[in-house]
Order: sequence, then C-alpha cells, then structure tokens
Amino acid sequence: MSDSDADLGKVVVNRSMSLDGFIAGPDHAMDWVIEYFRENPFPEVMRATGAMLVGRGTHEVAKRMHKGDADYDGGPQFVLTHRPPDEPEPGITFLTCDLEQAVATARAAAGGKNLEILGADLASQCLRRGLVDEVLVYVLPVLLGDGVRFSTSGLGRIDLEPFGNTQSGAVTMLRFRVRKQA
Repeated sequence: MSDSDADLGKVVVNRSMSLDGFIAGPDHAMDWVIEYFRENPFPEVMRATGAMLVGRGTHEVAKRMHKGDADYDGGPQFVLTHRPPDEPEPGITFLTCDLEQAVATARAAAGGKNLEILGADLASQCLRRGLVDEVLVYVLPVLLGDGVRFSTSGLGRIDLEPFGNTQSGAVTMLRFRVRKQA
C-alpha cells in the first residue's frame, strides 16, 4: 500500500472453496456453501468489511440464491460489468469503468475498512494487476468434482505468504498476504 492508501482498508479476495478447489459447482451452483454459513462462523471478517466489489456473474448467482433477501451486510455493493441492467437494483451500484477505477471507487466507499473482491474472473483480474493485498479462503469439507475453479486460467503465478488459519465448526479459514513483485 502506498502512503496515500494508508487510511484505506485492504483489498481482500474472499471466497469459499471445496476441498478439491471449486468455488461453485456445476452451473455455478453455490447452495452447498450456505449450509456451512447458516451461523456466521467468522463474524470478525464481516466487521472488517466496508464494501464489496463483485463480478457480474457472481452477482447474478447471488441474486438467484437470495431472491431479494439481503442478509449479508458487507457495506455498499458494487458490480463491475460491461452491461449494466436497464433497471436499477436497490443497494447495488453498477460500474462500467476500468478495473483500477472500480477498485478505487469501492475501496473509498469502504470507509477505511476492507474491500472484498468476489468472483473468480474479477479476483483473477485484480490479482494479475497487483491490486490485492490478501486472499481469504474458507475451505469447506466437500468434494464437488466439477464446477468453477478457484481462479481462471491464465492467472499465472502469484506468491502468497500464509499468516493465519482458524477453524470454526467444519469450516477452516486460511489467510494469505499477496507478495508484491518488485
């Protein structure tokens, strides 16, 4: 982080993952995740979150899953997309700018707390461009066999430094710092 970013929280890729490396099942199914998060196993993560930047695909999956129920309050939600919807959605800001500007906009809205990045493609883009400070992974005790991989192909090597792991019930949370390339 630069000196000008000192009053901003971290940019954190946050995701749940099956033990075999999938963040969503076939057809982007994520119902398997819900059963492990009925009771919030890590409330400190939500308290540290000030805003979320979500890829359009992930946003659409979340809409199908929640059907209007917004029980996940991580602050303002921003969706980065090439095609914003014709009708606005309450509580969602659609961004059509470039990636760096989208991260800066959402990060500023986080009010000094962390910005969560959600979605495989969006997270991979942010990691490739060096915009991510940390990766937080909830490893769930399930093997899916197929689905949406943790990262998109072409990500390339990203070196991480582990700095924390915690277990709550059946969920193990792993935390990594992204090693910045010189």
